[in-house]
Amino acid sequence: MAKKDAAPEKQGRLKQIRSAYQLTKKSDPKIGLLLAAIFLAVVAVFVALGLFVGPWFVWIPLGIPLALLATTVVFGRRVEKAAYSQIEGQTGAAASALQTLRRGWTVTPAVAVTKNADIVHRVVGRPGIILVGEGQPSRLKNLLTAERKKHVRVAGGAPVIEIVAGDGEGEIGIRKLTKHVMKLPAVLQPSEVTDLLQRLKALDAVRPQVPMPKGPMPSNLKGARQAMKGR
Repeated sequence: MAKKDAAPEKQGRLKQIRSAYQLTKKSDPKIGLLLAAIFLAVVAVFVALGLFVGPWFVWIPLGIPLALLATTVVFGRRVEKAAYSQIEGQTGAAASALQTLRRGWTVTPAVAVTKNADIVHRVVGRPGIILVGEGQPSRLKNLLTAERKKHVRVAGGAPVIEIVAGDGEGEIGIRKLTKHVMKLPAVLQPSEVTDLLQRLKALDAVRPQVPMPKGPMPSNLKGARQAMKGR
């Protein structure tokens, strides 16, 4: 039974890797040549070590998995770079980036949206509540202020942090957004985060449902990372 389950899982993983490769090739046409060159270069180094240092039956078998590892690491970075390049500048790019956050973070895209496509996303984790705005900075100020007031009422003393995603002064670029969020100081215990999420449900229950503006699908970036990590 386990073998039958493993086969579809393996096929799904291969499909993800193939999709990630095709995604990357659009913006990086020479990705195939680059990966082949890296693999062959690493193997060549270990073949040389086997021939001139010896014994060859130790160095050469060791070189192949290390060559695969080096190729995978480079491929993963190129996939991520290509995915970011496709979503940058599009409405919803911040949501796409934030949804790659790992376990321990709860991301709610578009808790507030204006007719001008200014958006506020919410992230909840041990640093507290992080409100991430994307859109026109001058308009976002009022939108973030309004959302902050709403969240402070139910935060129970938890920090409410505001971030503007963008390339302007004082803003956080899309490529650095998740790292910035993850580096925020953890002030809440896991049990406190759970309680905070429960209180936020009450806020969301009375909030009118707003559609997410058309933009990049979050799976573009998240799926690319999952393909490289086997998740």
